[in-house]
Amino acid sequence: MTKFTVTVIDTSGIQNYVFNSNRLRENIGASHLVSEVTLDWVKETLDKEFDIPKCRQKEAIEISGLNAELVYAGGGNTLLIFKSRKIAVEFIQILSKRVLKDAPGINLVVAHADFDWDQDNNLYQVVKDLMQGEVERRKYERITSVPLLGLGVTAVCNSTQLPAVGRSDEFVNYGDEKEADSYLISRETKQKLEAVSRANRKLQDIFAEEVDENIFQFPYRTDHLGRSEGESSYAAIVHADGNRMGKRFQKYGEDAKNNRDYVNRMRKFSESVDLAGRNALKAVAKTLIKSIKEGKVIGKQGEFKLKAKYYLPFRPLVYGGDDITFICEGRLGLELAALFLNKFEEQTVADGKKITACAGICVVKTHYPFVRAYQISEELCKEAKKFVKEKKQFEPNGFSAIDWHLAASGLIGSISEIRKREYQITVDKKNWNLAMRPVRLDNNSSDWRTWEGFTQVVKEFQEGKDWKDRHNKIMALREVLRKGYIEEFLLAYKLPHLPLFPESSGQNEQLKNQGWKDGVCGYFDAIEALEFYIGLED
Repeated sequence: MTKFTVTVIDTSGIQNYVFNSNRLRENIGASHLVSEVTLDWVKETLDKEFDIPKCRQKEAIEISGLNAELVYAGGGNTLLIFKSRKIAVEFIQILSKRVLKDAPGINLVVAHADFDWDQDNNLYQVVKDLMQGEVERRKYERITSVPLLGLGVTAVCNSTQLPAVGRSDEFVNYGDEKEADSYLISRETKQKLEAVSRANRKLQDIFAEEVDENIFQFPYRTDHLGRSEGESSYAAIVHADGNRMGKRFQKYGEDAKNNRDYVNRMRKFSESVDLAGRNALKAVAKTLIKSIKEGKVIGKQGEFKLKAKYYLPFRPLVYGGDDITFICEGRLGLELAALFLNKFEEQTVADGKKITACAGICVVKTHYPFVRAYQISEELCKEAKKFVKEKKQFEPNGFSAIDWHLAASGLIGSISEIRKREYQITVDKKNWNLAMRPVRLDNNSSDWRTWEGFTQVVKEFQEGKDWKDRHNKIMALREVLRKGYIEEFLLAYKLPHLPLFPESSGQNEQLKNQGWKDGVCGYFDAIEALEFYIGLED
């Protein structure tokens, strides 16, 4: 019997840690610190404290003679195997001390379990029990940290409201870039700011083949996304998440023949998913740069000139595994989200099955509170996933979908409250929905709520002979749709019908004549998007 200890390292409250500041550079540094804690620092601790060089950290623990093996690390989770519980506890003590010192604010959740390596494939069940039991229990039972907020004479950090230790310009190192403003910062914010240069270097290295750093730098301020002085500007926060990846991850491990096969499978699947997300982001960057070099961005919502100089109007913030968050210039949000999902579907992961994902896009004014916009994008992603789940009976393999919200002003309430307040109308004592969102990315079904349908209607409003340059007519249709029926509108403007949806949907007859299908409007979203982006051009 060979006794080993498996250790799961997870993180708690990461969304709040990463996105609790309205300054993009702090979000960048925070995201990078999370990646360092759960990957880089794990490797460095094994190397420096346990004499396991990085090149040997994935060697089979049962034959290597080493005290530990790194199974996988990604997406804020890390799995390791140690020769004994004593070594595992010692490792966590060293790592935790470094986190407290160099990454204050990050909360680690750790669980250990002893197991018999020689027992066929019992590691799968041990890890499953740890993930679903001990780790989750510790997350919910964790006592919230209540730090000393200082004395009456203590100045506080603008971002964390914790005692300040200095000013931002003392700790900023962005090469030739100077800090635009100076503000009080806490120790937590200080560490985030110091991590920005490392984050930029890592991102530039990952995208070295796609992004020439001598031409474009990744932005670390929202003002660098394409904003021009004197113009209103918007930023899009895109949050994407793979569909059912957790269950696939678990199933792939469950099919392992023995413990070694399980370890290899988990590592292979984790690395393949991480690579899939990065490759999809690289494809987005490559396409965007090509458009910029041509002088304008051309997408399914039309074309516009992009004010991009020195900085790429796109920046990945979280890119570990299938959980992806990026920020971009507001007009690019929907296009890049759809492009990312399509490129993500083209990737191959270890189990050989098709991968799909959902994305939520929140477009807000550039200096709108970042944490609030991220919360809405996360809610929108969940709405898209709910849409996919509702179709599961007919499409068990799932599909990719997106949902979005264009906020010309503020955001009050949850996305469900916003939609009930702003997009729900009552017609014949029934609730009808002005928004057709979420929409699916593919066209392989009879469902009319598709990205192609949405963009085809937008294009018709822009270029169709009955609609081009007739802004008042489109706005009149918007007001009529708010009331429900459109027959009088078609007669008043002598229109045979509204813009057509793709023939594949099979729903054109009802939509083109009535504007609605089963209480869902097919045109309001397109008009709202057109109005929003025309506003951006003003």
